Amino acid sequence: MTRLSQKPCRAMALMGATGTGKSALALDIAQKLNTSIISCDSMQLYRGLDIGTAKVNQAEQALVPHYLVDCADISEVWSAQRWADAALAIIKAENSDGRIPLIVGGTGMYLRALIEGFAKIPEEKEGVRDYFVGLQNEFGTPYLHGLLKDCDSILAERLHPTDTQRIMRGLCIYKSTNVPLSTWQAEQQTQEKSIDCPVFVLDMPRPELRERLAMRISMMMDAGWLDEVVWLDKQDVDAMHPVLRAVGYRQLLAYIHGECSLEQAIADAITASRKYAKRQVTWFRNQTPNAVQGDSATIKAAILEQYKQWI
Repeated sequence: MTRLSQKPCRAMALMGATGTGKSALALDIAQKLNTSIISCDSMQLYRGLDIGTAKVNQAEQALVPHYLVDCADISEVWSAQRWADAALAIIKAENSDGRIPLIVGGTGMYLRALIEGFAKIPEEKEGVRDYFVGLQNEFGTPYLHGLLKDCDSILAERLHPTDTQRIMRGLCIYKSTNVPLSTWQAEQQTQEKSIDCPVFVLDMPRPELRERLAMRISMMMDAGWLDEVVWLDKQDVDAMHPVLRAVGYRQLLAYIHGECSLEQAIADAITASRKYAKRQVTWFRNQTPNAVQGDSATIKAAILEQYKQWI
């Protein structure tokens, strides 16, 4: 068994936009290093969301141990901090067994929570969220944004007036604690890093990525994605649950609810996927400036070299 030197808590992160081929590259690298993969995808956590999340299948999971895939019921809501806490525990266990796991995905905020940590914010009080959900249903999200301006102008300034999830979170925290969420976030103390995790970002020319995303959605539809969305629609999920706003699922739900044709829903899903990929590229460029960025060959070589330096 390999004995890890010095720091006991180490991992490597292979990140990138949706559709760039991270999963296939990660499988190749993980098999060469005889290590495991920790999914860093906010939707692959949920059981039942397989096709639309491009989740690794059972055969692929049999090749390499995968963590934080299919670990939550659709009724649960995972936060970035909950994922980070679970990921850190897995990394420590893997390191103890002589492995340096590979974190793989495109949810940048989850990775940031793991590497940098988030402010320790108190739990929302019971009933608070229900109160604001009622207001949102009656008056809409821009109204909630106006309420947020009154109690947390700093956070409101950062958020788009239609960003329901984050606006709701800000209001719930203020109502529960009488302290603005932005204040809790500002009071986060700089702590010694609990993990050494270099980041590698898989890149792809935009025209190629645009074509890959359109082709992938077509393949997902052929694989039965619509049936999966019909199943999701029957799960009585809270209207504020992030899965209902996930790229692709939201567009197909519009078709199921009779708001558009299937052809339009598919076209909208392709457009949404491309916009999401663009936002991911921008996020990793701005938020991980020290990451190694490149094509699959470049990233593979860099990860293998980092592994050699540590062992």
